[in-house]
Amino acid sequence: MKEMIAAGLLLSAAIAGRALALEPAAQAGPHPPEQPERTMNPTLESITESVLEDAATRTGIARASLKVEGAITVTWSDGSLGCPQPGMNYTMALVPGYRIRVRAGDQVLDYHASRRGYFVLCPAGMAMEPMVDESM
Repeated sequence: MKEMIAAGLLLSAAIAGRALALEPAAQAGPHPPEQPERTMNPTLESITESVLEDAATRTGIARASLKVEGAITVTWSDGSLGCPQPGMNYTMALVPGYRIRVRAGDQVLDYHASRRGYFVLCPAGMAMEPMVDESM
């Protein structure tokens, strides 16, 4: 029964267009557990707000002291959202999304997001460049 529930959850995540993590959450590395979507229609602004909250929590820097250095509409080349992890499999389809860079003190945090509201913090040196969405 547990296997059937787990398989159903994986299928639901795949249908929702999310990258599937095939490892336990405790070993998720730079990809945090999926966050609940905060709005039914996430926008660049609403996702940026969620990213700022995440950056404040991760760094311990007050949210008011964080600076958005860039927030753009992009298309990711696959379900990794431009931040592939070794040994992981991702959907091989273009994924509309966003790239949000946040300055936190001396560091710049590089967040990659889908337009469905899911985002990941991509560690330095692991990011792949997206296609910039010229239509937006």
